Formats: sequence, structure tokens, C-alpha cells
Amino acid sequence: MEEQKKILCVGLVCLDIINVVDKYPEEDTDSRLAFRLMLIQANINTDCRCLSQRWQRGGNASNSCTVLSLLGAPCAFMGSLSAGPVADFVLEDFQKSCIDVSLVSEHAQCVLPASVVISNISTGSRTILHMNRNLPDVTAEDFSKVNLSQFRWIHWEGRNADEQVKMIQQVEMHNSRLPQQQRITVSVEIEKIREPLYQLFPHGDVVFVSKDVARHFGFQSAEAALRGFYPRVRQGAVLICAWAEKGASALGPDGFFHSDAFPPPSLVDTLGAGDTFNAAVIYTLSHGGTVQEALTFGCRVAGAKCGFHGYDGIAEKFSNK
Repeated sequence: MEEQKKILCVGLVCLDIINVVDKYPEEDTDSRLAFRLMLIQANINTDCRCLSQRWQRGGNASNSCTVLSLLGAPCAFMGSLSAGPVADFVLEDFQKSCIDVSLVSEHAQCVLPASVVISNISTGSRTILHMNRNLPDVTAEDFSKVNLSQFRWIHWEGRNADEQVKMIQQVEMHNSRLPQQQRITVSVEIEKIREPLYQLFPHGDVVFVSKDVARHFGFQSAEAALRGFYPRVRQGAVLICAWAEKGASALGPDGFFHSDAFPPPSLVDTLGAGDTFNAAVIYTLSHGGTVQEALTFGCRVAGAKCGFHGYDGIAEKFSNK
């Protein structure tokens, strides 16, 4: 049945090593926390102290899968993984979240990407130090082996865009043989300021563009960014831009839409808020919701997520709603 088809997210999974502090250290003070956190991971002696530290499965596409699963959507992740105990931790966490990982490509001689995250509980901000040495992204050849008939929606986190365009073209060929109601919806995320990623604009039915990319192009609001970028997207596409505490906006064939933000009573953890927003929007649209409903739900779920560490609270607040 159509309802049982999965949502597939293609992109990165990594290890997040999250260090919670009560304030961010001043530059060149005795703590020098960011540097010392890297020393901690290398087992080099240091007197730095954190309030807490935890491992968490991370990566944009991986996080979006987590949220989709918590909301009740069957989903799958496609990306690359190394071998070893860290990869075992990641796979076990995928399984705990009921996420299909049958499309993961393993690279035994590579190192899993990792991020050291400094989470400031005083402000809710996070600072990320990312390391990705040699793990390749999945390719169009990898994607050609996927049975597309099991999916109703495929989301790409913009990474190796040349290959991702070829993957999307495979979906377009698959869709061309099907009636409209059975076709796979394609969404893409353009988050990083990288010229090659901008070729993804015309390849999504739904396109998420980040505040960082918008500001890089000189746009000072979500609405200005949407109107400026919209000529780049395909006819009939919906373009979405979230703007942190100012909410999120969308532009599509039915016009302009906006939702205010829904901040939590206390800002605790903004890590993954954008991935949460994307997942909640995809969840709503894939279940027949309107663009306005998707924006509002996305802002509600992302705002709530900022009020607690991790993602588990999403299921309690929003599952089956």
C-alpha cells in the first residue's frame, strides 16, 4: 500500500561527541575549551571540565531520519559508514530508532566522520568542530542498485552534488513511467555555502535553502531569499527557508507562506534543529498536508526540540499528531 512506502534520506551519518558547558570560554583564556576537547578525544591529559559529555548519532540526513521515525513515518537512511566500534554504535542507534539501514555502504579502511560539539546551556548555542578524513559519499552507481518502488519520498542532503543530480535523474526516469499519484517526491537541502551545491536548486519538488546560503547571496530575510532564489527552482516547486527565531517561510505555485517560530520556555540545545524542521515539513507534506500546515508543524517541532537535549522528547510531544 502507498501508506507503507518509506521516506528515504540520503546524506551524512557521523558521530557527535557532545560536550555540555555552562558558558562558552573566552578566547585565549586558561580553559581554551575547543582545543582541549580535541585533546580529550586523543587521550591527552588536560584539566578541562564539562558538565556532561555524550555520544550521539549525527549528520543532517541521519538526524532527519531520527525525527521522521519518532513522528511515526517509516524511513530509511542511505549513506556511507566505516567499520569498527564507532560504526557499531551508530548502527545500533539506527536500529533502536527503527530506521532501515539496508542501503548503507560500508568502507572498511575509512574513518567515520566525527563532530566535537560544544553545547552552551546558558544560551542554547552550539559550536561544531567537524572532521571528515576519507569516507566517500554514496554515488549514482550505488543509487542505481536501489529498488525505488519502496519509497514515496526521497530527500537529499546536499553534499556531492554532481553525483546527487545523477541520482535524482534516476528518480525522474522512474517517475516518468508512473501515474502522478504514484511518483516519488524529491526534496533537496542546500545548507552549505558551496558553489557546486547550487546546481541542486532545479532538481527538487521541495527545496530547502539555509539562512547561511541566503545571507551569502546578500538576502537579509527569508522572504527576500525566496523571491531571489525562486527563478532557480523547477516549475511548480516549493522553496522553503527557515530563519531561526524569525520562523520560516515558503514560496510555491500557491503563493507565499510564513510561520512564526515557537521557542521553548528555556533554550537548551539547538543542535539538529534545522534537520528537525526539515523532517517535520517532509512528514506533513508526505501525509497530504498543505504548505502552511507543514511550515507551522516544522516550526513547532523544531522549537520544541530546542527545549531538550537530543530528540526523544519529540515522540512524546508530537507522535501520531
